Amino acid sequence: MDRYVDRGIIVYLSEFCDVKYEEKHNVVFVKWKKFCCREDYRKPLEYALDIIKNHKGCNYVADTRNGFENIPEDTEWVAQCFMPKAKEYGCKIIYFIIDKGNSLKEELEGQAADSKELLEFKYIYDLEETLL
Repeated sequence: MDRYVDRGIIVYLSEFCDVKYEEKHNVVFVKWKKFCCREDYRKPLEYALDIIKNHKGCNYVADTRNGFENIPEDTEWVAQCFMPKAKEYGCKIIYFIIDKGNSLKEELEGQAADSKELLEFKYIYDLEETLL
């Protein structure tokens, strides 16, 4: 994992994903590059939680068009750890950037179903849709 400063904000970079704060949208943006699991999956999400915690009203956006796949241990961790903390820290909406065919429909709907009582889930095609 590498970190660097972009416009005063520390950015998380790995071979699996990039995580950064998008001030214009007040979201933490996670761009998945390829499949990963366990610590390689959880560490960037923990970094995203820190961003949510430090930016009031910050929501979460995951670009899921590459490398996203559920494995039971990580799905459970997301439902039991990530989603409750995201809500606690002020996140209200989880955005999933999807491809036009929504090829990950089952995986994404599974994550949403596990936490729909905590947060709102929206499926979008572009980051700019968070401003609508």
